[in-house]
Amino acid sequence: MDNKGQTSAEFLLLFGGIMVVVLLAIYMYNNYLSDLSGQIESREVKQFNSQLHNLGNYFR
Repeated sequence: MDNKGQTSAEFLLLFGGIMVVVLLAIYMYNNYLSDLSGQIESREVKQFNSQLHNLGNYFR
């Protein structure tokens, strides 16, 4: 009888399900990045930054 209300409710449920999946993916990606940051040594980061700085000198 009230098809518009049922359709709206189904869209809300679908949207809510998609949001749950997206939030879970973001949470898992955040954990992955946190774990990855512990594996990078400070020496490697400094070397990378100096290489970027050297490249920047070419564009000045």
